[in-house]
Amino acid sequence: MSIQNIRKEVMLTLEKNIATFFENYLIPSEKIWQPTDFLPNSQSDKFISEIEEIREISKELEDDFWVVLVGDTITEEALPTYESWLLDLDGVSQDPDNNWAKWVRAWTAEENRHGDVLNKYLYLSGRVNMREVEISTQHLIADGFDIGTSTDPYKNFVYTSFQELATYISHNNVAKIAKQRGHKALAKMSKIIAGDEMRHHLAYTHFVKEIFKIDASEMMLAFQHMMKHKIVMPAMHLRESFGTKGSLFNDFSTVAQRIGVYTGYDYIDILKKLIASWEIDKITNLTPEAEKARDFLMNLPDRMTRITERMIIPDTKFEFKWMIQPS
Repeated sequence: MSIQNIRKEVMLTLEKNIATFFENYLIPSEKIWQPTDFLPNSQSDKFISEIEEIREISKELEDDFWVVLVGDTITEEALPTYESWLLDLDGVSQDPDNNWAKWVRAWTAEENRHGDVLNKYLYLSGRVNMREVEISTQHLIADGFDIGTSTDPYKNFVYTSFQELATYISHNNVAKIAKQRGHKALAKMSKIIAGDEMRHHLAYTHFVKEIFKIDASEMMLAFQHMMKHKIVMPAMHLRESFGTKGSLFNDFSTVAQRIGVYTGYDYIDILKKLIASWEIDKITNLTPEAEKARDFLMNLPDRMTRITERMIIPDTKFEFKWMIQPS
């Protein structure tokens, strides 16, 4: 049997029980928060004054902060790309009764709220050029999402396990900065978005843990493959109007590191957490190739730490079209 068919068989085996995970990692629409819970009520007499308060407080936050928040928002709004990507994995059927498909759609529905509320908040803040933000969002969705995993569910679930924790860190750090600067509403919003990301991270790490129980050697090799090629951010293809695909990502990443929202050390910490969560050091009955992969993974955090310690983050002032330019 081919590796692809084995993966399909493993996914079909897990699919039978995936519905039992829903109540642990997802929240019903009627019970979970919705974007309007954090936004001024347009039917209230205080609507205009609440908007004016948001605009006034927003003036106190520097451009770097808003650049990162814009990048996070655009990433969250590119959900149609991520849903179509996950629905194409080996062993995932778009049949309405398929539990993997149900998971992907329910996960997407929860994630969709993040981009929705952040977009509206950016609009109300008066600090960014929303048309340029919208152009970048349209580009990111149209450009697609290629992380080099093809339709392999093992590699893709390593990616989602990593990426959900990365977005937790990013939103949580945004919340900390906003709180320090007195932007309480934005801090609360970002904190609760981070909570969603943590739940999703736990779900995907659970899926990978289940795969390790059935197909440990191939799962280990998939984990090694993803870390050898590095986990790229969903925003890797960021661009502005008339820009080329991916032309904005390096500048955006520099800003995110500079203000401490997402750094090289965060990347290493995530790797360490995944190694611990999946108990990589304790897995038995591996093939010789998978044993080598395990050794690579166990040594990788220290290697990456030495590299990260030598990195210098530039203080370059970048000009982003997202930001409203002085008249």
